[in-house]
Amino acid sequence: MRLALGIAAALGLVFGQTSKCPSFTDYSASPHGPFSSGPHHIPSMRPALTCRTFQNPTIEHAIRDVSSAIKDPDWQQLFANTFPNTLDTTVAWHNDSTPPYTFLITGDITAQWIRDSTNQVLPYLPYLTMDSKLAQLVLGLVNMQAEELNAYPFGNAFQPPPRSRLTPAENGIAVDLKVQPPFYNQTVFEAKFEIDSFASFLQLASAYWRSTGEYQFIYSQTWVEAVDKILDIIRILQQPTYTNKQVNRALVSYVRKTTEAKETQFAGGAGNPVKYTGMVRTLFRPSDDATIFPFLVPANAFLCVELENLRDMLGTLRVFSEIREKAAELANQIRQGIQNYGIVKHPDHGQVFAYEVDGYGSQLLTDDANVPSLLSLPYLGFVNATHPVYKNTRKMLLSTDSNPWYFEGPYIRGIGSPHTGYLRTWPMSVAMRGMTSDNSDEVKECLDMLKASTSGLGLIHESVNVNSGSEYTRSWFAWGNSLVSQFVIDAITRFPGII
Repeated sequence: MRLALGIAAALGLVFGQTSKCPSFTDYSASPHGPFSSGPHHIPSMRPALTCRTFQNPTIEHAIRDVSSAIKDPDWQQLFANTFPNTLDTTVAWHNDSTPPYTFLITGDITAQWIRDSTNQVLPYLPYLTMDSKLAQLVLGLVNMQAEELNAYPFGNAFQPPPRSRLTPAENGIAVDLKVQPPFYNQTVFEAKFEIDSFASFLQLASAYWRSTGEYQFIYSQTWVEAVDKILDIIRILQQPTYTNKQVNRALVSYVRKTTEAKETQFAGGAGNPVKYTGMVRTLFRPSDDATIFPFLVPANAFLCVELENLRDMLGTLRVFSEIREKAAELANQIRQGIQNYGIVKHPDHGQVFAYEVDGYGSQLLTDDANVPSLLSLPYLGFVNATHPVYKNTRKMLLSTDSNPWYFEGPYIRGIGSPHTGYLRTWPMSVAMRGMTSDNSDEVKECLDMLKASTSGLGLIHESVNVNSGSEYTRSWFAWGNSLVSQFVIDAITRFPGII
C-alpha cells in the first residue's frame, strides 16, 4: 500500500493542523498570492506542493493546456485553482494495491459522499487513458463505493474504512436519530436515503468503463452484490404506500428531533404516501434535505439514465444477463412513470417537469441547486436541451415569478436551495445553466458571474448571497470546484475564445 505524497502532512490524519501543512479549511478562508492580473485579482489557492494529497503530472499538463486556450487572466487563475482541487485536497486515503481503493472527502466535511465523490472526479475521466495512476485512483473510488453501499446501501455518506487508519469523523446528528435499517456510525457518516447515491455509483462504474475500456472490476463479488442490492431496493421502493387497504412495510425510514423540517421525514420517517407510478421513492434530495413528495423527478431521471447505462455496459460485455434485464425493465418503468406523472401543466409555461410528485396529483414546481436537478436533465442525458417540455421547464426555473428558489441580485443570480436559505444562489446552478445552454451570450454571462462569485478567495463556494459578495457558505467545497472546471472546459470547447 502507498499513500499519495503529502497526505499524512496535509491531512494530519484527517485535517488536523500540522506545522508544515495547515488545515485547508483554514487555508481556503483567506487569499494567498500571487494574484491574477485581471480586475478580480484572483488569488492562488492551491496548497503547497508537499501538502497536496495526490500529485499527478497529467493533470498539471492539462491545467497548462486548458489555460493556454483562456485569454482572461482571472479565469486562468480560477481554473488553475478549481480543476485540481479534488486531487490537491480531498484524497484522504488511496491504496494502490490490487484492487485499489480511494477515499475522497467532500471538502470541509471529512466524510465521503457517494454523489459528491463521483462528481468530484468526473473532470478527470478524459485523462485516464493517458495516466495509469490517475486511472487507479478513480478505479479505487469505484471499489470503495461498492464496498460502502454493499455494507449499508441506504447511506449517503461514509466514514473512512478502518484499514485506512484514519479517524472516523464526529457526527452529532446521530443524537436523537431513529433510522431503519439501523447503521453503525463508525462505518456510515450519514444515513439520509437518496436515490441519487445509487445513480452516482452506477454512473461512476459505467463512465470508468467507457473512459478506459477496463471492466474487470465488475467481476468483484462486492460490486455485483452492491448492484444486486440496489436493484432489489429500487423495485421495493416503487411499491405504493397502500395495497388492498393495508400499509406496505417501510423499507427505510429516517426521523430525528430537530428544529429544521428539512432534517427529518413525515409519517414516522417513512415519508408522505405515494401511489404506484413506476418511479422510485426517496427520503432526501441531493441537497441532503428531506423531500416533500417522495417521487423526486430529477433523481428518478438520473437513476433511469444510469440504469440504461448499466444495461448497455453489461450488454456490450455480454455478462450478467439477469442483472442487465432487471436494469432495463426498471429503467423503462421509471421513464414511463416520469412521462405519465412527472410532467404537469403550469399556468404560465405549459407542460413542464415537476420537481416532486406523489402519484395522487400533488406536485412541487421548483428546483434545487444540486445535481440531479431539473435544470440538469440534458447534462444527465435524460432529454435533449431542445426538448419542448425541458425548454418550458427551463423558463419556469429561471424566473423569480415561477420558481420560489430562484434569486436575482446585483452580485449574482441563479437557483438556490432550502439547504442554505433565502437569497443565496449556488454557483453550481449557474455553471449548470451555462452547460445546458447553446447561447454563447448566456454562457458568457454565467462565466462572468462565476468569476465574480468567489468573494476574493479564488474557489467556488457552496452558496453566495445575491446582494453581497462577502456572504457565502463553505470556502472549501470540492464538488463545486469540479463542476465549474467542467463548465470552463465545456465552454471553451464549444465557444473558442469566449474567455
